[in-house]
Amino acid sequence: MQVDGTQTQVNPEGGCSSRANGHFGWQLAGCALAWLGGIAAQQQQALLWPATVYGAACAAALAIVALCWRQRRAAAPVRVTLAWMLACALACAVAGAGSTGLRAVDRLSHRLSPALEGVDLLLTGVVAALPQVNASGTRFVFEVETALQIGQGNPAGRALAVPNEVPHRVALGWYPSEREDVLPTDPRTELRAGQRWRLPVRLKRPHGLMNPHGFDSELWAWEQNLRATGSVRESAAGPAPQRVQDAVAHPIERLRQSLRDAIYRQVSDSRLAGVLAALVVGDQSAIEREDWDLFRNTGIAHLMSISGLHVTMFAWAAGLAVGWLWRRSTRLMLVVPAQMAGRWGGLAMATLYALIAGWGVPAERTLLMLACGVLLRSLGARWPWMLVLVCAAVLVTLIDPWALLQAGFWLSFAAVGLLMASEPADGHPDNALRDRFASPSNNRTGTLGNATPGNGTPGNGGPVSAATSSRWRASLGGHLRAQLIATVGLAPLSLLFFQQLSVVGLVANLIAIPWVTLVITPLAILGALVAPLWQVAAWSVQALATVLQVLASVPFAVWTVPAAPAWAVASGLLGAALAVLPLPWRLRLVALPLMLPLLVPAVSAPRDGDFDLLVADVGQGTAVLVRTRTHLLVYDTGPQYSNDSNAGQRVLVPLLRARGESRIDLLMLSHRDLDHVGGAAALLGAVKVTAISSSLEAGHPLTLRAPHQRCEDGQHWTWDGVDFEVLHPTATDYATARKPNAISCVLRVRDVSGRSALLTGDIEAMQEAALVQRRGAALASTWLLVPHHGSRTSSTSAFLDAVQPQLAWVQAGYRSRYGHPAPDVMDRYAERSIAVQRSDRCGAWQWKAGVVECERDVRRRYWHWMVPP
Repeated sequence: MQVDGTQTQVNPEGGCSSRANGHFGWQLAGCALAWLGGIAAQQQQALLWPATVYGAACAAALAIVALCWRQRRAAAPVRVTLAWMLACALACAVAGAGSTGLRAVDRLSHRLSPALEGVDLLLTGVVAALPQVNASGTRFVFEVETALQIGQGNPAGRALAVPNEVPHRVALGWYPSEREDVLPTDPRTELRAGQRWRLPVRLKRPHGLMNPHGFDSELWAWEQNLRATGSVRESAAGPAPQRVQDAVAHPIERLRQSLRDAIYRQVSDSRLAGVLAALVVGDQSAIEREDWDLFRNTGIAHLMSISGLHVTMFAWAAGLAVGWLWRRSTRLMLVVPAQMAGRWGGLAMATLYALIAGWGVPAERTLLMLACGVLLRSLGARWPWMLVLVCAAVLVTLIDPWALLQAGFWLSFAAVGLLMASEPADGHPDNALRDRFASPSNNRTGTLGNATPGNGTPGNGGPVSAATSSRWRASLGGHLRAQLIATVGLAPLSLLFFQQLSVVGLVANLIAIPWVTLVITPLAILGALVAPLWQVAAWSVQALATVLQVLASVPFAVWTVPAAPAWAVASGLLGAALAVLPLPWRLRLVALPLMLPLLVPAVSAPRDGDFDLLVADVGQGTAVLVRTRTHLLVYDTGPQYSNDSNAGQRVLVPLLRARGESRIDLLMLSHRDLDHVGGAAALLGAVKVTAISSSLEAGHPLTLRAPHQRCEDGQHWTWDGVDFEVLHPTATDYATARKPNAISCVLRVRDVSGRSALLTGDIEAMQEAALVQRRGAALASTWLLVPHHGSRTSSTSAFLDAVQPQLAWVQAGYRSRYGHPAPDVMDRYAERSIAVQRSDRCGAWQWKAGVVECERDVRRRYWHWMVPP
């Protein structure tokens, strides 16, 4: 048989092994990788091009394919293969970039008009997803059907265009604690998926904190296609929230909420119920923060979401059940064999499970791989595992190209790829690579459904011992081997994404994987049919948590490392691959030195006499890091955002870990306001603090966490050639102050070259006047932290004339409710030609090694918030 000029031999089992099929496999894999590369390249753009450019790219890709198709028959076989691979790869890369760009342009056009930010709107729409409930309120996705601008003397409101002025999907928060006197109902019990509501809201464009190595909430909103955020607003004079209709849409989301509610009714312990809700309906927000910390520190967090392992086990069990039932009917057996019916039935049931569980990337990836395997087996074809994996990645990005930016995407695919690639075909590492790329009909681990038992993929190949003990030993050996490979192989990715690695993770996973997979998850799922099983599952979760707490208490259970440069990441990934692949030991020995730059990355520090400065983006609050060669000072810790969230936990602890900071030599808390000390408790609980300096009263709980000294004018010390001096308050200020702002600690930092930074807390006009009177021209500084976030009560003309900064920073929240910074205050800075950087527009501001940069400029991508024209 002749195919494309090459001899093809048909495999009696239904597959093909030939040069033509080998070439086709390489072509398909190359095109798939090129597609992914094109998408990745497009996602590095800071600004989008016009839609016509992306459309032209897609047209060019089609033209390349058409041109090569016309020329392929006239060329020699080898030339055809090489030319076709290169042409297809180029076309796929261009198509991936072009199609993603077109989708991005369309998504970006459906955004909130800047003129409507902070304006009272009346939205009618449907609750589109499972509401997320916590102690402070409820967050939910709202699909907008109609929108009115209310107020402005128009009782009927002005109709707004959806989605051109108001986006179709928005994220809303409903916080009953703010106006309990006017709330007709509690939304935490009344709000349900699929309901139609009419809600008074205020919206804003997606805007999040932007810090080095920090979470990108604007990217998250983009991935979820949430083009505005806001809150339900209520007033006695305005319209009240109104539920218009029940159960009008989103039946899957309604089912998910019904199951979650049933779990909480059955299990009285909300922490255990939250874990079960995460495993059954994928509601990861139901897991409390303390439990997440425990799961992360023991390396089993991946088991507490709907992982590929859960979906695979569910598909396997459902397939067995469908096959058993199918064999009960002779008529059905004559139509479709029971084995095939079991495969497709298991896939269908697993798809339903993944939908109910929230359709996360791991579940999506697993389902697509299972679908490829079932389809190929049904067609009698066999593909190498690598080809199936790459094609599944392409299908994921066809559905959602921005899945490529999620850590879960890479961890999920890497885990499967490592387990498959590391399995020797004949037990001899020296021959493994040769066998890995052999024809599919001869490769035991290269064909879906024919993997050797123990490699994590259900299969039917390999000899099976008759002795039960041998089977158990083989199963245990496969489990140990899989966990060792996953631990070593995924370590670089864990360090890359999270800057931490669980040292006890191997032991924890050996215990947790069979317990969660074979006990907790089946009980949690069966609880939907027999509700009392949820309580049994909860007891199983409690038993696991007890073991995990013992492991987490082991000294050095978690290993944290600074963020590594790109070259160290690449070296570490290569080293991990060499360590787990079936290679000769002389090659594996190279793995450790390759991984060392990632495992123990070098941390840069300023020279003697210099200091680095980072003004963090914490929203409406203050937090500044000052680093000398061997010392670190943290000035204020940012605000408390809610009852369970603060800047210490969300911003400072991850930032310090990414920078390699294991100790704070001095924590200076300027005054007691929550926007300055809201993150202090979390910071003190996570990082060693040598000493505290503050204006807090004696006996304040924060002053008991480390040796404490009251900050006072005249205090002075030198670290590594850098001078630190406290300028305010005085002893008299402590005796006469009527509010905390008046006794804010004011600190000046000066290096040997004369550069200086003046950190002012929330001092106001009276304190500024006193400083000018005491210090006069000696206040002159290179940089100034704008007093009181730019409030009208501060930044007097006399004070600015005395300080004469080259640059001033304003740490204030986006669309601050206090109006910070005030326009007339900014005018005073502009009149003196003082440059101003605002954290809501700049993100974190950093001075390091003579380089000044705003984090928003460094990380700029087209989905990020931008100053409106």
